[in-house]
Amino acid sequence: MQLLGLFSFWISFIKFRTLFSVLGFSNKTMKGKCNAWILVSFNVLLTTGSLVSFMFVLSWIYSCAFSSHSSVIKSYEVIANTSGSHLHVQSYVEALNFNVSRDACDVFDGSWVRDDGYSYPLYDAAECPFVERGFNCFANGRKDRDYTKWRWKPNDCDIPRFDARGILEQLRGKRVVFVGDSLSRTQWESLICLLMTGVENKTSVYEIKGNKITRQIRFLGVRFSSFDVRIDFYRSVFLVKPGRGPKFAPKRVKTTLKLDKIDDISHEWIDSDVLIFNSGHWWTRTKLFDMGWYFQVGSSLKRGMPINSAFKTALHTWASWVENNINTNRTRVFFRTFESTHWSGHNRGACEVTKKPWNKTNGKDRNPISDMIKSVVKNMNVPATVLHVTPMDAYRSDGHVGTWSSNPSVPDCSHWCLPGVPDMWNEILFSYLLQKDGARYR
Repeated sequence: MQLLGLFSFWISFIKFRTLFSVLGFSNKTMKGKCNAWILVSFNVLLTTGSLVSFMFVLSWIYSCAFSSHSSVIKSYEVIANTSGSHLHVQSYVEALNFNVSRDACDVFDGSWVRDDGYSYPLYDAAECPFVERGFNCFANGRKDRDYTKWRWKPNDCDIPRFDARGILEQLRGKRVVFVGDSLSRTQWESLICLLMTGVENKTSVYEIKGNKITRQIRFLGVRFSSFDVRIDFYRSVFLVKPGRGPKFAPKRVKTTLKLDKIDDISHEWIDSDVLIFNSGHWWTRTKLFDMGWYFQVGSSLKRGMPINSAFKTALHTWASWVENNINTNRTRVFFRTFESTHWSGHNRGACEVTKKPWNKTNGKDRNPISDMIKSVVKNMNVPATVLHVTPMDAYRSDGHVGTWSSNPSVPDCSHWCLPGVPDMWNEILFSYLLQKDGARYR
């Protein structure tokens, strides 16, 4: 139709030239000649018809463009106004797909933008009993709240606002499992608080064994009984199996990490619909060698093995376990990369929590732990997704617990305040989970 319009315009232009030419030489060609008048009339008629056709095409293009625009607006109005559960979920997923580039957007290539509206923070920590005291910076005396007003904006797509009710409906009857260290527990707490905003009866959400959140507890499970949804956390800071060292090992070897064996509690991770792993923060000299922990493969003690080599060996053990034990047709598997810390000073002893995010990454957007995770997951024989949060976290020097913890005498530039940065990890996680029709982020 657009080509027809252009063609009509060209015809009109030619005919106008013809008309003007005829009129300009009327004294020479039209005196006493009826055929000249007929020629003029034909040219006028043809020109008028071409102009009408051209205007019709323009009006058609205009109406199509604006009807499409109004349909997009209507899809967002459904999200805001629909109360029915089915429509609520459907509209959320449709909005998600509208915002995802079909060429696969790199959701981790972007920047933090300030959101001064009513969106952020997405929940009040005071109303969520599953935020442990050490991460509730408001309750521990932090006054500024600017750090809760930032959201991550990918360069080539958008992440839909977290719709707790819609996601609970999508998760109905399912089990989400987090496995890892305290940073994994933070994301677990964040997700529960996010989802609780979509629950009317808060007492219907409870820890299934009545346990309180503690740093050393190996299992925590929260059930959303109205939706038959479980959100579980398993503490496995290394993912592989700790145990006694081989006989006749030196006295300094108190415990070994058996790099070729997955953690004993791994059988409890299998029956899940979403499985999110993290590891890395405990793979340091102070938490391993200084505490008498060394590496073992088979019956062989690997005292001289570098920590990064040991971590990569453990990752391959994890990948093999996933490939042999997880039905990836049912279970979506994720591995979150190393979360940037913001320690400074001699021996990383200082912790400066800024009031705003850094405007540069200052080299914290790259990490060898993250690079190994990406490499191993990329070469797996089953589908798994890397949540590459290292670059986005690198800017957030303002989001850490700092001195606003349950023990203010010990600064903390590793963990994050809740609400805060981990909420964005969960928004990204569910932007992956709720995609359909083959749309995928990279």
